[in-house]
Amino acid sequence: MPPCRFFKSFRWNPITSKQIYQVKNWDTNGGCARIDLMKARIVFMGSPEFSLPVLQMLAREYKVVGVVTQPDRPSGRGRAMTPPPVKQLALSLGIPVIQPEKLKQPENMAQLAAWKPDLIVVAAFGQILRQNVLDLPPFGCVNVHASLLPLWRGASPIQAAILHGDQVTGVTIMKMDAGVDTGAILAQREVEILPDDTTETLSERLSLEGAELLKETLPAYLSGRLSPVEQDSSCATYAPMLKKEDGLLSFDLTAQELVRRVRGLRPWPGAYFFWGDTVLKVHRASALAAQDAVPGQRSVQGALPAVGTASGWLVLDEVQPAGKKSMSGEEFLRGARHWVS
Repeated sequence: MPPCRFFKSFRWNPITSKQIYQVKNWDTNGGCARIDLMKARIVFMGSPEFSLPVLQMLAREYKVVGVVTQPDRPSGRGRAMTPPPVKQLALSLGIPVIQPEKLKQPENMAQLAAWKPDLIVVAAFGQILRQNVLDLPPFGCVNVHASLLPLWRGASPIQAAILHGDQVTGVTIMKMDAGVDTGAILAQREVEILPDDTTETLSERLSLEGAELLKETLPAYLSGRLSPVEQDSSCATYAPMLKKEDGLLSFDLTAQELVRRVRGLRPWPGAYFFWGDTVLKVHRASALAAQDAVPGQRSVQGALPAVGTASGWLVLDEVQPAGKKSMSGEEFLRGARHWVS
């Protein structure tokens, strides 16, 4: 099998003049519609904080006529109904918002059609788009995905890259099709994964890079100067949606693997294990090479709590016992009289 090929980072030359794009077979007279690029009508679909830089960029550069985001959900200890970050930003920008449980419902499709989008931009929306949505705008739907497709298709690409020990990830601008992250690629940019990156810190950098890459890509795409390139599906890997129980640490893994799980599962679902009947969350950890570690054995290494693994000690740098605040491993040991097993 030939080696997989991926796009390299690039930058488009700045476009300073007013742009006119053409869409073949759009009007009923067989001609080409001509639209001022700055007047292109864009609908944005997104929900979490990852989506915010993309929406902010679009609102500065284009006419965003509507936003589709997830419904308000219970959140926090009080389980108060909390709007998604994209809704809060859109309302502050004066952009109309709908929050469908299912986009396919007739009233939601009617609103989407009423906005008359030329393009739909998607960034971490959280729902699969049906073909009638993909076909609605003349320029289709473009997605900002947090991986170098076809690597890590699916719901958890940032977590998957950290969990599997990747040293580089990136963002992809993709023309969406009916599959899950299978659409043709418009642009990609690599982003280094730092040794101490968590899903939270890496997501922040990827969201900024994604917004910048989209800003550079859209003028060329809308003016017909950029042709999508099909993905090589033989190289595809998959990142399924995470569940709460995925955070439970198994000490049959190596210390290095467990450190990656602590990093990759932060902030959600969070890494944890059971100490007796108590749930102990692990916010930061490091690996210590050792030949004498026994999986699950509790110890103290360098004044910090540690647990034996399949290879080495998992040193607990920052933990949070159930019902208490987060604390350093050293502080935890001062109150954990029976830690050493």
